[in-house]
Amino acid sequence: MKRQLYTADHEAFRATVRAFLEKEVLPHYEQWEKDGIVSREVWLAAGRQGLLGIAVDEEYGGGGNPDFRYASVLAEEFTRAGTPGLAIGLHNDIIGPYLTSLGTEEQKRRWLPGFCSGETVTAIAMTEPGAGSDLQGIRTTAEDRGDHWILNGSKTFISNGILADLVVVVARTTPEGGAHGLSLLVVERGAEGFERGRNLDKIGQKSQDTAELFFNDVRVPKENLLGELNGAFVHLMTNLAQERMAIAVAGIAAAEHLLEITTTYVKEREAFGRPLSRLQHIRFEIAEMATECAVTRTFVDRCIEEHSDPDGAGLDAVHASMAKWWATELQKRVADRCLQLHGGYGYMSEFPVARAYTDGRIQTIYGGTTEIMKEIIGRSLLG
Repeated sequence: MKRQLYTADHEAFRATVRAFLEKEVLPHYEQWEKDGIVSREVWLAAGRQGLLGIAVDEEYGGGGNPDFRYASVLAEEFTRAGTPGLAIGLHNDIIGPYLTSLGTEEQKRRWLPGFCSGETVTAIAMTEPGAGSDLQGIRTTAEDRGDHWILNGSKTFISNGILADLVVVVARTTPEGGAHGLSLLVVERGAEGFERGRNLDKIGQKSQDTAELFFNDVRVPKENLLGELNGAFVHLMTNLAQERMAIAVAGIAAAEHLLEITTTYVKEREAFGRPLSRLQHIRFEIAEMATECAVTRTFVDRCIEEHSDPDGAGLDAVHASMAKWWATELQKRVADRCLQLHGGYGYMSEFPVARAYTDGRIQTIYGGTTEIMKEIIGRSLLG
């Protein structure tokens, strides 16, 4: 089924992304996987290529184009290349909207030029050792000291945690406020008392630095409050729909790519004197996955279209949760089935299917687990 989502401009952008991956990412990716982190230089290269801050206004150094389809192209191509370690989607699609929609004019002029050039790598610190999806469990505190805040606490599983120059921290500013006593504070590299823990060793996405962060009496200027005081819950809920859509886009792209490479493999691989593709079981497996991918692609593309509508309000939280849940669970199932169809070779790290299996396993967890997605959908239907 021919996709109707993209225009010639989007496809031209796709060619640019592929050229960037070929030149700046793929030659170095194996080394980054060993190092557990990508280079600062590749972030600067992405900035020079115009891949950062696509939706940021031109006056701050961005592309001035809020069309989410460009973000979708980026997610699709990075997924197909098997290079999730360079977390441009996190930077652009998740943290960018906080800075552009909540930032004051002074904050935008201070932070966005570096955001777009790649000089300022960003992260968001929400998850804590004892609090993941449950915002009410956040224990990091920010105490009002007149002209500044004193920040104390710790965060974990923070993507870009080692490289980040600017971290949006979710902290409790009203002790008894529950989920509505939280605020967003921006902590910048070099702040006294801000320390990074170990670069966490994950089963996949090895080149994506994921760290623990510690805040010990960190003095945060009052002008680094992002958005409204005690408004973090609303701000987070507003922006989570786009985060989940970005994850869903990567999910279906990964499933389609795995199906593509596995289809090629079973045509070429022989068993008992004939190609695997001649076996009815194999044909049924491929047929089932192809159908699931086609149906999911249709829904996700419709969600992208809705979210990209310049005259609309963007995709709502419920449909974003549906897309995230379904596409990432499909990705997980397809990765498992495709690895099985590769036999022993599927278990070898040098094969793309093996790397996709481990790299993609996080998809059903971050951005809100599948269980949380179902809860959001269920509440919308049942109250």
